[in-house]
Amino acid sequence: MSETRGDSPHPSRTPGFAAAPGESGAGSDGRAGPQPEEIRFFGTTWVHHDGGYVLRRVAVAAGSLAAAVTGCLVLRFAYQGLETARVGGFVNLLVIVTFAVCSAIAFRKTWEGFSRRPADPARDESLHSLRMIGFIGALLAYFFRSLAEAPGEELRRGEYETALAQYEKRRGTRTGNPAARRKPKRK
Repeated sequence: MSETRGDSPHPSRTPGFAAAPGESGAGSDGRAGPQPEEIRFFGTTWVHHDGGYVLRRVAVAAGSLAAAVTGCLVLRFAYQGLETARVGGFVNLLVIVTFAVCSAIAFRKTWEGFSRRPADPARDESLHSLRMIGFIGALLAYFFRSLAEAPGEELRRGEYETALAQYEKRRGTRTGNPAARRKPKRK
């Protein structure tokens, strides 16, 4: 459930930056320059908060909370199965501690993924199974973040605004026809 992965339809682009040489540079709407990176469930509606952005945030918050509650109920049924099997107090405690620790780690890593990209993507990917076990923590992180903004919006907005500023700076220095410029005379 991590948003740190590139969900962009343009995997060859660096998130939030203009097209690489050889690519068209124009986005799907015909504009040149950097294009905003899409966020799961939100697309690019986060840029101007249009296109049902508020409704999407409400739906993501309600959906993630409902999924977390459902996950808790499923875990409760699994725990009752362990009690019925009479596996012992140690195993019951081990299951509870495992899910609690994994949920806490999944919450923290998911929450961090909303505000910064991982320094080591390989290490972050190795925690994928731990996040799967602690899915309730990841769902709760989605719920709490969607109360304030689209999950990952802060990170993507910062990258997009930086890319726009860099693009405008580069574009401003390239005004005019470079072939018509006078070359300095050699002495």
